[in-house]
Amino acid sequence: MATVPVQCLTAQQVSHAVITAAMKVHTELCPGLLESTYVACLQYELLQGGYRSASQVGLPVVYRETKLELGYRMDLVVENLVIVEVKSVDSIAPVHQAQVLSYLKLSGKSLALLINFNVVHLKDGIKRFVNGTGWQ
Repeated sequence: MATVPVQCLTAQQVSHAVITAAMKVHTELCPGLLESTYVACLQYELLQGGYRSASQVGLPVVYRETKLELGYRMDLVVENLVIVEVKSVDSIAPVHQAQVLSYLKLSGKSLALLINFNVVHLKDGIKRFVNGTGWQ
């Protein structure tokens, strides 16, 4: 029996799928809800599109070769390639961007999306972060 080849997704493809799913969620729910609602609905949309994701993924800090579990959690990791940090705030602050950059560095991932659902037009609430040059 032949097996179906697993599609090799790129971070770019996954990023596009996440943004498309986020647009659907934002259109359906509009701004003003809790972050956890948007995370759950975004994960649902991604699952419906055939994408694997994990929510509230623990992120240890390695300090002097010692792994420390300090309670950092990434909202979503999609296809083990893209970090998605969801916000529902008046505006993205520098601390939110620093959080995403830290998650990229600590996780070794190359691409992250910071999505603020508390905006009129979701395109104004999406920021993309790239760590390093080896991403696809």
